[in-house]
Amino acid sequence: MSATAPIERHSLFDDAQALVTGTLFISLGVVMFNHTGLLTGGTAGLAFLLHYASGISFGKIFFLLNLPFYGIALRKLGRDFTLKTFIAVALLSLFAEFHPMALGFAGLHPAYAAVMGGLLMGAGFLMLFRHRASLGGVGILALYLQESRGWRAGQVQMVIDCCIVAAAFFIVAPMQVVWSLLGAVALNLILAVNHKPGRYVAQ
Repeated sequence: MSATAPIERHSLFDDAQALVTGTLFISLGVVMFNHTGLLTGGTAGLAFLLHYASGISFGKIFFLLNLPFYGIALRKLGRDFTLKTFIAVALLSLFAEFHPMALGFAGLHPAYAAVMGGLLMGAGFLMLFRHRASLGGVGILALYLQESRGWRAGQVQMVIDCCIVAAAFFIVAPMQVVWSLLGAVALNLILAVNHKPGRYVAQ
């Protein structure tokens, strides 16, 4: 692409289809993780832990956990980002509730769920990121602490994720934590390979 070429902007339809498709992919991965007792990092990982401990559905917990973070997002990341993130969180919460009513697994090995679920979630996150949306929560908090306290967002995210993994040993079987780490590798592999500066320039 020429250095002087204008940057293409996403239309409202572009953003809508990305939010729906991305959250569908992520929610299917969530259902696969949930069926096999796995978990992931960030706010979704905390929602999994609370779901496994309490029996309250993942979708309800995930939606409620994100509520405190929208004020931070609005002040620090702007109205458009916050609105898209709220919609993405709401869609994921709804889809996570809907999938089990439409989809069942007669047999699903945790290793397959970890890899395929992680890849689905990674692809879904990629769609959201490319349309300036996220699934809120811990990511927003990490960015806020980076700006307000000077703490590196990546390190904050890593510390929180490590705490979630440590807590998981008290709630799920150790082997489920191992499979969950495999899922994290699959998810982050998609982002590491495809989410690079300059590779995608639309806004």
